[in-house]
Amino acid sequence: MELSRYIEHTNLKPDAVPDDIKKLVDEAVKYDFFGVCINPCYVSLARKLVDESKKDIKVVCVVNFPLGANKINTTISQIKEAITDGADEIDTVINLGAVKSGNYKLAADEISMQKQAAGDKKLKVILETDLLTSAEIKVACLNCVTSNADFVKTSTGFVKDGIGATVENVKLMYSSVAKRNIGVKASGGIKSKLLALDLIAAGASRLGTSSGVQLVQ
Repeated sequence: MELSRYIEHTNLKPDAVPDDIKKLVDEAVKYDFFGVCINPCYVSLARKLVDESKKDIKVVCVVNFPLGANKINTTISQIKEAITDGADEIDTVINLGAVKSGNYKLAADEISMQKQAAGDKKLKVILETDLLTSAEIKVACLNCVTSNADFVKTSTGFVKDGIGATVENVKLMYSSVAKRNIGVKASGGIKSKLLALDLIAAGASRLGTSSGVQLVQ
């Protein structure tokens, strides 16, 4: 197992500048990471840098991030613009208000609309597990299955005092989606190689982390 090929090297900081994105891509090239995960404003730059590197590195863009509180038309516009700018994959946040209020149909309908907008680009749905019960995580996963999402993802990393990805939650998510050929992306708080390997063993096929270099060195 090559750990680097699980890693989506991430910089979603609000104060990130173009030089930070260049450093992110340079590190992804050096360490052979699977992809880079960035905010919408830097998709064009990341695309250019990745293309210049001639490496197989995916450009991953977050939308409806980090709150999961956009109106659906706004999120769809973000998805379309990100793809136009060169994104290979889209990471979106589930409608958390809908999930917490038990309106799972609305959450599922919105995921379905986003997948339609993404087309052949992979759509990963962030559940924000720190804010959900185990029962809510399981139902949200099933919503992603029925809505044709490609991945379920643990966390944004933006919840105050949040734990982020845990082995327990990754196991729960994997057991809920694996038979339907949907992947699990673990993200949030992955700062040690031991945790990274434990998350992979629990079922994660992608890792979103800003500590990728630290994990592989």
